[in-house]
Amino acid sequence: MKYLSALAALLFIASAQAETIRVAIGTQDTTINCATGGLLIRELKLLEKYLPHDGKYKDAKYDIIWKNFTSGAPLTNEMVAGKLDIGSMADFPGSANAAAFQKAGKRSVFVTVLSGSTLGSGNGIVVPKDSPITSLAELKGKTLSVPFASTAHGMLLRAVQAQGLDPSKDLNIVAQPPEVAGPALQTGKIEAHADFVPFAELFAYRGFARKIYDGAQANTPTFHGSLVDAAYAEKYPEVVVAFLRAAIEAESLIAAEPEKYSELIEKLTGVEAAVSYLYHGPLGLQTRDFSWKPEFRQALQTSIDTLKLLRRTDTDLDAARLIDDRYIREAYKLSGLDYDARLKNYAKHPLQANDALTGKPIADTGRVADIWVRGEPKVRHYAAAETAFTDLRKIEAAGHTARAVYVHDLKHGIKLLAPLAYFVAEPQGQIAAFLQKDEADAYAREHGGKLRDYASLRSDTAQTAGLDTRFQAGRGQGEGQNRK
Repeated sequence: MKYLSALAALLFIASAQAETIRVAIGTQDTTINCATGGLLIRELKLLEKYLPHDGKYKDAKYDIIWKNFTSGAPLTNEMVAGKLDIGSMADFPGSANAAAFQKAGKRSVFVTVLSGSTLGSGNGIVVPKDSPITSLAELKGKTLSVPFASTAHGMLLRAVQAQGLDPSKDLNIVAQPPEVAGPALQTGKIEAHADFVPFAELFAYRGFARKIYDGAQANTPTFHGSLVDAAYAEKYPEVVVAFLRAAIEAESLIAAEPEKYSELIEKLTGVEAAVSYLYHGPLGLQTRDFSWKPEFRQALQTSIDTLKLLRRTDTDLDAARLIDDRYIREAYKLSGLDYDARLKNYAKHPLQANDALTGKPIADTGRVADIWVRGEPKVRHYAAAETAFTDLRKIEAAGHTARAVYVHDLKHGIKLLAPLAYFVAEPQGQIAAFLQKDEADAYAREHGGKLRDYASLRSDTAQTAGLDTRFQAGRGQGEGQNRK
C-alpha cells in the first residue's frame, strides 16, 4: 500500500510537471492606472521572468493569453465564463465581479491594489470648456452622464448628496461610457460628465472640457486592483505570486522613468503621455500602491453597499472575504520588499529634484509646478508656479513650446493642468493655484490677492517679453484633437 501511495504521488507530480498551464489575463489599457497590472507587464514581457520552473513546475509549459477591455463588465463576463484567470478593474466593477462569480457558484478574490487614492482623487466631473458652470452646486436641474455602476458613479452620488442635492430629483443622470460622453459634451447634449481614470483629465487636456470637481473633495477612497479566480489561485498560487512580482517590477520601472513609460502608454492606447504623467509622475493624482490599506478595504465595502443601493446587485458580499493579501505579501517578500512598511506609508511618489530655473533643491512641494517641454525627454520641475511662469517665458522666447504645464491645487494638494486652473496672484508675488473658482475667490479675499486665470497670467508674462500669447497645451490644444 505504501508503495502504491508513493507511486500515485510520483505520478501526480509528473503530471503537474508536464502540464501546460494557462495564464489568461484581462487588462484595461486605457484605464491607465491599471498599467502595472497589464499593459506594462505584457509589453515588457515581465511575467515570463517570474513564472516558476522548479518543483512541481519543473517541466510545466505556460500558455500566456492577454485580452484588452474598455471596462470591467465584459472582462468580468469572460472571467465568470472561465475564459480568463486574472483581471484588473476598479472597486465598483470588482464588487460586481465578485457578485457575478458568487451567483455562478464560484468565487473571485482581489489579490492586490494597483493604483488608487485614499482621498478619492482620480474620479472627476467635467463640463464643456466654455460652460459657465464652475461648481458642483450649479449642476442642479442639469443633465449629466456617468458610466453606470462605475467607481465614478459612486463618487457622483456621494458628491451631489454632500451638496444637499437629491440625485434622483435634482439631477437628470444618464448612463454614458466615456467614448459616448466625449462627443456628447462637445455637441452640448449633456451639461456635465462624471468619469474614472483618466477621462476627466483626458477630456480637459484635449481641449473640449473643464474639470470642476475631483474625487478628493469627497474624501472617499478609490482604487483599481487585480482579481483572480479563487480556484485558480488555490491551484496555482506560485503563478499568482509571479504575476504580482511582475507588477511590482512594472511599478519600479515607471517610478524611475515616468516620462518614458507614459510615452509607451500613449503609443499603445492613444492616451496622451502628458495625461499619464499627471497620474504616474511624482506627486501624481493617484499613488501606485499595492498594499491593502484600511481605506482601500473600506472603498470596497462602500462599493458593495452602493451597488445594492443602485439595485445593481442583490448578492450578499463581504469586503473582508473578497480580499486575500497572502499573495501580495509573498510577492513583496520574494522581491526583497517590506509589505508592512508600505502598508503604513501614505506618501505620494516623492519628487526629488532641483528647481529648473534656480538650481536649488525643491524642499517644500506644496506649490510645485512642472513644465514638459515638447521634444524634451524629462519634465522640468519648479518650487513654485511663479518660477515656472518665468521659465515658460524663456522657453517660448527660445522658440520652444510646452507640451504640458502642471500646478498643484493649494487646498487639496492635487496636480492640475495649469491652463484649466484658477490662480490667485498674492501681494508678495506668489501665485496660488486652485481647481475651483469659488475656492480661489475665497483665498483671494482672505489674502488680499487678485483672481487670475492662466491666459491672463501668460499674457502678462508674454507682454513683458514681447511674446505671442498663444499656448499649445499639449495635443489637446491643436495637434492631437482627432486622436482616440
